[in-house]
Amino acid sequence: MSWTIPSVDPIDPHQITLAQQHLDNLTKPQGSLGRLETLAARLAAIHGGTPKVDPARIYTCAGDHGVAAHGVSLFPQAVTRQMVHNFLAGGAAINVLTREANVDLRVVDAGCAGGPFPEHPHLIQCKVASGTADFTQGPAMTRAQCEKALENGLELAKIAHAEGFVTVGTGEMGIGNTTPATALYCAYLGLAPEAITGPGTGLSPQRVQHKMAVIAAGLARHREVVAGGDPVAILAALGGLEIATLTGLILGAASRRMNVVVDGFIATAAFVAARAMAPTVQDYAFFAHASAEPGHRAVLAAVGDQGLIQLGLRLGEGTGAAMAVFILRCAAAIFTDMATFASAGVARATDEHQDGRG
Repeated sequence: MSWTIPSVDPIDPHQITLAQQHLDNLTKPQGSLGRLETLAARLAAIHGGTPKVDPARIYTCAGDHGVAAHGVSLFPQAVTRQMVHNFLAGGAAINVLTREANVDLRVVDAGCAGGPFPEHPHLIQCKVASGTADFTQGPAMTRAQCEKALENGLELAKIAHAEGFVTVGTGEMGIGNTTPATALYCAYLGLAPEAITGPGTGLSPQRVQHKMAVIAAGLARHREVVAGGDPVAILAALGGLEIATLTGLILGAASRRMNVVVDGFIATAAFVAARAMAPTVQDYAFFAHASAEPGHRAVLAAVGDQGLIQLGLRLGEGTGAAMAVFILRCAAAIFTDMATFASAGVARATDEHQDGRG
C-alpha cells in the first residue's frame, strides 16, 4: 500500500478575526496579553470558536541511527534503549514534567536497536526496523520503511483522537538524532550544514566539525534525491524512524483538527518534513521552545516562528512541549474565563489610552 498524505484543512481566517474581536472586548487594553491573544485566537479557530487544549498527550518516539557509528554523539547507541526503560520506569525529565503538567505520556518504540521491549501499559511497540542505516553509505530507510513509520504516526494520532485527546505533543529519543535532523533541515529548507550544525549532546568544537562533515557527506550522497524534491524520498534518505513516525503523527493530528505542540530541534525536523508534504499543518502547530541547539533559531525563523519558551532547553523527549501545554491552557483560559467590558461594567479605553491603563 502506497503512502497517502492525509488532507489537512486550513484554518478559516474569518474565525481568527472573530476570536480577536472577542479578545478585544475583554477587560484589558487591546493586545495587552501579547502572544497569549494570538495563541487564543488560533486555538479558537481550530476548535470552532471556543479554544480547547485538554486533554493532552505527548508521544515520545524512540529510534536508533546508523550514522551514530561515525561518533556524532558523546553517548553510546545503547543509551537509546536504556532511556526507553527509564521512561517506562518514570525516572526521566519527561516523566517529571508530564506529571507536573498533568499531560498523558506514551512511549513509542519506532525503531530502537534490539528486539521487542517487555510489555508495559504506557509503551506502544511499532518498531519498523532495529534502527536506520548509515545515510553516508546509502538511504537511512527504504521507502517502504519510511512509509510504514509515517503510517504508524498516523495511527498514533488516530488513537489519541479516538481516546478524546485534543492536543498531542511530539517527543523523541535517539542517540545521534541531531545529525539526521540537521541533514533534513538542509534538504528541506536549503540551509547549510556549517550554519546549523551544533554540539548535540555536548560535542567539542573539533567534533562538531566532524559531525558537519558527516552531514555534508550524507547530503552529497543523496544530492539527486534532495534535488528531486519528493519529501518522502528525502525523509527516507536522511531521516530517522522516530522522526518519520512523528511526521506522520503531526500530519494525522492536524488532519483531525488537533493542536500539535512541536518540541525542540529534532521534533521540528519532523514538522518540517510534514510541512513539505502538507503545508497547512502549520496552522495547527505550536512551537514549544527555542532550543539551545544553535541551528534551531534559524530553523524557527525559516518557518516563521520563535518558540513559546526561551529557557535554553536542549534535552528533547518532549520536555518543552510538556511546559508549553500550560501556556496554551493560559491562552484558552483568558478567552473563556475573562469578563467582557459589558459584563463587568468596566468603561472602555478612550482612543488616547488604547495601549495602557495609565
